[in-house]
Amino acid sequence: MKVKKPPLLDIRNLFVKLPAGAERSHAAEDLNFTLEENEILCVVGESGSGKSITALAVMGLLPAPHVRVESGDILFNGENLTRASAERLRKVRGGEISMIFQDPMTALNPVLTVGKQIDEVIRIHATLQRGQRRDRALQLIGDVQLPNPDRIINSYPHELSGGQRQRAMIAMALAMEPKILIADEPTTALDVTTQAQILQLIKHLQKSHNTGVLFITHDFGVVADIADRVVVMQHGRMVEINAANEVLNNPRHAYTKSLIRSVPGLTPRKARPISGRQELKVSNLTKIYRSGGGLLGFSGREHVLHATDSVCLTLHHGETLGVVGESGSGKSTLARCIVRLINADAGQILYQGTDLRPLNRAAMRPYRAKIQMVFQDPYASLNPRKKVGHIIADGPVSLGATQLDAEKKASEMLELVGLDVRAFERYPHEFSGGQRQRIGIARALTLEPEILVADEPVSALDVSIQAQILRLLADIRDRLQLSMIFITHDLRVASQVCDRIAVMRLGKVEEEGATADLFANATHPYTRELLDAVPGRDWRPPEQ
Repeated sequence: MKVKKPPLLDIRNLFVKLPAGAERSHAAEDLNFTLEENEILCVVGESGSGKSITALAVMGLLPAPHVRVESGDILFNGENLTRASAERLRKVRGGEISMIFQDPMTALNPVLTVGKQIDEVIRIHATLQRGQRRDRALQLIGDVQLPNPDRIINSYPHELSGGQRQRAMIAMALAMEPKILIADEPTTALDVTTQAQILQLIKHLQKSHNTGVLFITHDFGVVADIADRVVVMQHGRMVEINAANEVLNNPRHAYTKSLIRSVPGLTPRKARPISGRQELKVSNLTKIYRSGGGLLGFSGREHVLHATDSVCLTLHHGETLGVVGESGSGKSTLARCIVRLINADAGQILYQGTDLRPLNRAAMRPYRAKIQMVFQDPYASLNPRKKVGHIIADGPVSLGATQLDAEKKASEMLELVGLDVRAFERYPHEFSGGQRQRIGIARALTLEPEILVADEPVSALDVSIQAQILRLLADIRDRLQLSMIFITHDLRVASQVCDRIAVMRLGKVEEEGATADLFANATHPYTRELLDAVPGRDWRPPEQ
């Protein structure tokens, strides 16, 4: 009689204790699930559900003694990791269980090259000579499909794009061919084509090495593409576990149903009537970055990058114009040029007939209030040393309003974006990511702009929070008759928010049209490539 192999990972009755004063007593509470060899198990839930804490518990990386395993077992091939020594855990980490962290920019060491960081993993866990370790690092860089491995191995993290940094982290995680790969939101901030490539890469490597993958995500499109089974977590508890097909198409728990309801559909919403009045016209806008060359050209050849290359766009009154494209396509540079946070090198930015591009600081001052921006990162874009009320009031004060009037306006804006007036006296770190994004929107609206430029405002948010912010933006746009430029790499979001879409690639607008027309009859190969790469493109959320 054949004896069934134990699961690679068996979590039994796991409780992870939080420090006194936390929102709840346990980050993870009574968790029970397994991970089999050659299986992809997706763990789904919103921020604060306990997904990442569970992964850190498996890796033995909890910030003890403040956060610790209180009780329960984490069995890896039958070995209880909760009772393993620190020395044993060091051998397990990176050697037998590896982790891809969510933010490669903070997870990678900024002062070490990619090659040295991969080399460190191999040196600690294997007895290979220096040349052999280098050969292995080059092989791994090639395996994760990074271009020019000889260049990448000597590059620092800041010299790589977001997708390249994520691939470098995957190369590190796979250096010792681990039995378990834990991927913590590895594609959250990536554009759709890079995301599709990373998912395909993880699936391929999982199959070729019989690896068990614990994949943490809040994106049900990703779940539809790669998951064998799904665990749904809420407030530290597991509320549902089942085969991926069942969870996606026949969810049983109310929380799972609410998450799936929040997933934007790929069918564009019904077109709205749009005014023929032009609010903004961008003509032949060009921004060039130069690097290298050095003093008098003695440091090598100068590199020239056209971040935006003769871009032409028109924004009508009350319209939401989407700008989509991959990282490096020039979307954010275009936004910053329009808002005049950076200066374009050529072209026109016509706001109600006035060209803003050549205006100096003093001449631009009266127009600052008319075009405002909501930034991508709600954590980095708010001053951590200032209270929220003062952050929002700074804009009106800088343009001549009294402190009293500015603070009154700030309170009104907090109420408009759905936050309690008591938020005025709190600091940004006291709010969730979704609440911080609301604060960023309130700051932009305080100056009563006519154009709102939103740069990836929901890319890092959970699906339910994302849905709330999108509804808020739509409501504010309609109430205040705003015109909006909405920058995103998420075509699901674009389909539900934008009236028209401009597709950017390598600094140029490749295609532009009404959202429904573009989704149904895209003519440019790049646009079709973007649409084909949307995670879970063939999955349709069930009607609830």
